[in-house]
Amino acid sequence: MNQFHSIQPSELQNSVFQTIGKEWMLITAEKEIGGRMEANTMTASWGGLGHLWNKEVAFVFIRPQRYTKEFVDTSDRFSLCFFGGDRMQEMTYLGRVSGRDEDKIQKSGLKLTHLDGVPCFEEATTVLICRKLYVQTLREDCFVDTELCNATYPLKDFHDVYVAEIEHIYVR
Repeated sequence: MNQFHSIQPSELQNSVFQTIGKEWMLITAEKEIGGRMEANTMTASWGGLGHLWNKEVAFVFIRPQRYTKEFVDTSDRFSLCFFGGDRMQEMTYLGRVSGRDEDKIQKSGLKLTHLDGVPCFEEATTVLICRKLYVQTLREDCFVDTELCNATYPLKDFHDVYVAEIEHIYVR
């Protein structure tokens, strides 16, 4: 049952340092598999919100080996779901297990729903519906701090950064 209502980006009161860095978020998207739409999600603690290109945007980072990347790459839109610090056990599970190996959404106990045709979770306290604007792979030669690069990317599996327009924000 949809208990969300829409707010403007300027009404969002949460600190992104807390909600993304400490409480995490789920990045969720859909793609067609075997003639039907299927969703996948991943836990993320890197990203941010801001104003870019005269738009309210979110930016997230996804490593190339993550299964969810295929879903985000295939879809024009994805959701970012926040749980206000609740559901950390489920968030940990969804970050450790691959949707390639099992139906991790079902096993997590979270209930998949859709807002504006985009998959998200009923239990979320805040949902951002995002439309992709820009994607680029981070490059080793662009790191000013080479120690950070070497420590974060010893396998050279650089994240793709996705910049997405925030189309809607829904809260409980």
